[in-house]
Amino acid sequence: MARVCEVCGRGPRFGNKISHAHNVTKRRWNVNLQTVHAIVKGAAKRIRVCTSCIRSGKVQKAA
Repeated sequence: MARVCEVCGRGPRFGNKISHAHNVTKRRWNVNLQTVHAIVKGAAKRIRVCTSCIRSGKVQKAA
């Protein structure tokens, strides 16, 4: 399953890990995803949402 937010579409960012000896290897920064019971199109559904969308109020949680 892809590590992508279902609300904003944010995915992992890629870059380099650089050691003290300046050895360069590939690495990735994953999005902080949480499974949330939310209301989508009037129905309650489990979705994977990043924490920035939860904090900004883009997700309406189901009771």
